[in-house]
Amino acid sequence: MEMFTMIMLLLVAILLSNMINHFIPFIPVPLIQIALGGIVALLPLGMHIPLEPELFFILFIAPLLFNDGKNVPRKALWKLREPILFLALGLVFVTVFVIGYVIHWLIPTLPLPAAFALAAILSPTDVVAVGAMSGRVKMPKDIMHLLEGEGLMNDASGLVAFKFAVAATVTGYFSLTDATLSFLGIAIGGFAGGAVIAFLIIRFRVLIRRFGMEDVTVHMLLQILTPFVIYLVIEHFHLSGILGVVAGGIVHAIERDREESPTVRLRIVSKSTWTVILYVLNGLVFILLGLQVPAIAQTIFEDINYNNGQVLMYILIITLALFAMRFLWVYLSWSAGWKLNKSSFKPSWRGIGLVTVSGVRGAVTLAGTFSIPFTLADGNPFPERSLIIFIAAGVILLSLLIASIFLPLIAEKDEKQPTENANYVKERKAFVKVCRAAIDELNSSTNEENEEEVVVLRSQYKQLINDAYIDQTQKNSFRYQKSLNQVWLTGLQAEKEYLEQQLKNPDADKEAIKLSLTHTKRMELALTAKLGHRLVMMWVTFKRLVFRFLGAFSSKAVKRARKERKLKRRLATLKMESSRAAVDKIRESMTAENRDASMAVIKEYHALISKLVSRKGRNQSVMDALSHDAIQAERDKVQEMYEQKSISFDMAQRLRQNITMRELLIAEDNETH
Repeated sequence: MEMFTMIMLLLVAILLSNMINHFIPFIPVPLIQIALGGIVALLPLGMHIPLEPELFFILFIAPLLFNDGKNVPRKALWKLREPILFLALGLVFVTVFVIGYVIHWLIPTLPLPAAFALAAILSPTDVVAVGAMSGRVKMPKDIMHLLEGEGLMNDASGLVAFKFAVAATVTGYFSLTDATLSFLGIAIGGFAGGAVIAFLIIRFRVLIRRFGMEDVTVHMLLQILTPFVIYLVIEHFHLSGILGVVAGGIVHAIERDREESPTVRLRIVSKSTWTVILYVLNGLVFILLGLQVPAIAQTIFEDINYNNGQVLMYILIITLALFAMRFLWVYLSWSAGWKLNKSSFKPSWRGIGLVTVSGVRGAVTLAGTFSIPFTLADGNPFPERSLIIFIAAGVILLSLLIASIFLPLIAEKDEKQPTENANYVKERKAFVKVCRAAIDELNSSTNEENEEEVVVLRSQYKQLINDAYIDQTQKNSFRYQKSLNQVWLTGLQAEKEYLEQQLKNPDADKEAIKLSLTHTKRMELALTAKLGHRLVMMWVTFKRLVFRFLGAFSSKAVKRARKERKLKRRLATLKMESSRAAVDKIRESMTAENRDASMAVIKEYHALISKLVSRKGRNQSVMDALSHDAIQAERDKVQEMYEQKSISFDMAQRLRQNITMRELLIAEDNETH
């Protein structure tokens, strides 16, 4: 039961991290997840999840790298093979040598082989962390492919160098020749072995299909097991399991492109399943990293042998040295490569800066440090083991922080800012896609009982699309949108003034007036607040559900329903009167600058008044359900476009605000009928 509680808490933390990132997108999800992991570790729950390196690599790193191998652009990697190898091999080994001496000079109590071990485990960038960082900005494709290729390859070189450095520390023996030959054997053998095993698994899947086993569940299970099988088999022969799963992913990508075995249904199920798996694994990697930080920090901070300020200074100096080493290596290798081969990367300060700042370290580094043995061959404690782990954790956090701050600053300048008109046209096109997603949802929900209601809602969405196309050709500016919002606020203010004036009448229906005022204030909040309107909508929905739930068990439900119908009729009358007051106020405030926006809002008010006057007796519960599904389809489409980076965060927020505004209008319409 305790393990189940831990797993549930970790999954809740993953969900919470993405919810927090939705409201504060400038903070990367990995940093939020590390912070939540630290908070969970500090809670008095008695939770302690030790980081077991071997289990961590097979459970998390193997499937993540397998998926990256499946989705990485192979042609781009082959084209960039030289700069990738310079980073994944050359930079790793130079970092081990140079940074190892820097660490030994900085911390004399740390033997040189142990310093090399720390430098080795800090040398590889983390492909998961790189993906999380670069996902926040629009990186040049070549730079992104270079970073992906480096992240796939340098784990193996860094871990091999780390193992030899640890072995040298433990045994006191090291041979450069043996290490070089061993590395080549481990790397080449791991990559080739992974490719062979993946090919055999694919042929096995093809074979069972020929025997009539088309069960998607069976084939999906084989896919999920593939990275674990490859990693375990390759590691059993003391080769690179990491390169093995990368090779396995690439072989599966080739099979997918040739369409030898996957069916359409299997592809759909595979994509959905892997999306969930990767979402959970990516989150757990950083949550688990955060869980380890408090215990690591406590070990160092409570040890009288360490000066806390000095240890933090070690982290800062080593991190800056790693970035400086990376900058120099990229600059020199690109410059030399361009002089020798014009097809190589052309040196540019922005490109060099992007590659440098993207050199973040991640959970692979921390998991590697935890694999350091506690004792040497002679039985003495491994020198400064706790300090090595603490420094590694600190470098991970600091590198993530540096990348989150500087990467957007550098990348933003790499893209030409679109004009105001182009941005607005793009937003209108996105709005049309959102409306069409709602129409598709309505079409899929059509049956004999709700056909009339679907026709009504579908015509409303088609009118929104028509209006959007008109806006694209005649009103392509944010200035118009700002003017439109201002006119709406003028109308809502006029409604409030009318209702407040009516409230002073002693014979007035105060219940209906106060409810109308509440509706008006909600719409005003939707236009002026970013967070407030979402919270209001959540509260409105929650309150409506609670009242309906309680009403279902009440013996006075019929009487209450009759009372609600009478109240709705009074609300409808008030809405017509306040809308006419709003139209009069807007006409008074109309100028040459806001004429188009004013006429558009007046048109909306007239449409509302006409609907209130001539509304027929449709099935309101069916309309409510269909409207809710259509609105949810709109939100899903906005989120999909945002995740695919086809719209910006600000654009997504404006689209969501538009959806919420219409949802509030629908809610008010329901209250008045």
